[in-house]
Amino acid sequence: MFSREIRAIRERDPASRSTVEAILTSSGLHAIVLHRVAHWLWRKGFLLPARLLSHLSRAITGIEIHPGARIGQGVFIDHGMGVVIGETASVGDDVTMYQGVTLGGTGKQRGKRHPTVEDHAVIGVGASVLGAVKIGTGARVGAGSVVLNDVPPHTTAVGTPARAVSWRDPASGETRRLEHLPDPDRDTMISLMQRIEELEARVREIEHDHADREPLCPPR
Repeated sequence: MFSREIRAIRERDPASRSTVEAILTSSGLHAIVLHRVAHWLWRKGFLLPARLLSHLSRAITGIEIHPGARIGQGVFIDHGMGVVIGETASVGDDVTMYQGVTLGGTGKQRGKRHPTVEDHAVIGVGASVLGAVKIGTGARVGAGSVVLNDVPPHTTAVGTPARAVSWRDPASGETRRLEHLPDPDRDTMISLMQRIEELEARVREIEHDHADREPLCPPR
């Protein structure tokens, strides 16, 4: 029943040494197994038991998945501690998520308010995907990014707020750079250098004005 999830662990986790180890020690797998039961209860109208089971799952695994969320096949949650998936979130098949990922909402509105993550997407450590946005098929979200808008298929998005920086051709695997990766340290250094140049120019102007006002010969 969970063969795709177990296979995903074996294929994507280099620390996994055997199928038995994956079954016994993967918190991501345990969270998905318990979520399947909680989601079934939720759909049958047993809302409180479903919530209690998801609460128990969070206590055991450190991963919080609302029983209303839809989780596809072959999903791999690596390490998993701190992962939060909201009620109306939808996660496709063969998605990979790392620790600290949030698929959350942006307010208290009803209806669809959580992200949709399509097949084969990868969401990096500590990334926050907020609101009813869509992460396209094969897209990648960089670690620590905050996604507030849709990410097109096969696109890599990074930053706060996240923006597309590259696109990968799914047929050839070739990657095309859309823009340079953000470098806050470099931007800060450039800003400081520009400010220093402005101050030096201002000092030269003041010195020049002062020299012009000085008398050629000192008074006797």
